[in-house]
Amino acid sequence: MQRANYGNPAPATSPPLHHPVPQHVSTVPQLRSPPPPAPQHQTSGYGNPYQQQGPQGGGGAFGAYGGFMADPTAQMGFQVGQTALKHGTEYVEQNFNRYVNFSALKHYFNVSNSYVVNKLFLVLFPWRHKPWSRKQSIGPNGQEGWFLPPRDDLNSPDMYIPLMALVTYILLSTMLAGLQGAFNPELLGYTATYAFFVVGIEILLLKFGCYLLSISNESQLLDLVAYSGYKFVGVIATILVSEIANGGRGTGGWIGWTIFSYTFLANALFLLRSLKYVLLPENSNDERGTMQTVARSQKSRRTQFLFLYSYPLQLGFMWLLTRL
Repeated sequence: MQRANYGNPAPATSPPLHHPVPQHVSTVPQLRSPPPPAPQHQTSGYGNPYQQQGPQGGGGAFGAYGGFMADPTAQMGFQVGQTALKHGTEYVEQNFNRYVNFSALKHYFNVSNSYVVNKLFLVLFPWRHKPWSRKQSIGPNGQEGWFLPPRDDLNSPDMYIPLMALVTYILLSTMLAGLQGAFNPELLGYTATYAFFVVGIEILLLKFGCYLLSISNESQLLDLVAYSGYKFVGVIATILVSEIANGGRGTGGWIGWTIFSYTFLANALFLLRSLKYVLLPENSNDERGTMQTVARSQKSRRTQFLFLYSYPLQLGFMWLLTRL
């Protein structure tokens, strides 16, 4: 059977298809694959990622940014930065040197290992040490010049031992509090503040006494700060030995008081002998810088002040530090 055709019969040939023609030209660039990398000859199993490239590779290790250093604007910026840093350093030195002489302060940190060991032994056992006078360098005219640094003179004061003793005292006090179960992070700040307060009161009393007795010296303040810090050596020895001998029960008892009495007397004798050249100078300078001989009555008052500082005041300061 044949299916009947309904409607109009199909034409013999179909009309051609018309595709839409774009009205705007596309601006998308034609994508192309990059060229394959050139083979590199390596002398070892690992390549050098910082190998310099040729003129076409971007100018060395920094690639295309290597030419930044050759930019005149960048060079001008570096010169301005160097000039600003130089002037800033000079400004800081000029203003801070009004209060602290950094060039003179370096003298107090010029120490050696042998000096530190011998100085600690001297502070704790000063009974048979001689002489106590400081050494001075010999100038070109055969006259005595400035004092030698601590590295070359055992009797010279330094800042290294007092600073390290202060830090050790703070850490030792907090460690003992931790062993007793009473550690608190705020204890570090409290102990440091307490120690600085005691040292500050001592320095103020010393400067006030020197002002009343007309004692002047170029390095007087730094010397007094250094000598005021040596007491921490005796305080550390008292706390440590007393804790070990008393089984962790503190610095009380006859053992603690015996150790404290010894370290106090040793520190007092050390200060009495060492501060003689600071508080008892043979000559003094007046307002015009003229050397004048110290009168006998003035020298007697200075001796009394030195004895008062070395014994009663040191006794009170060391007792406060050991009872913290």
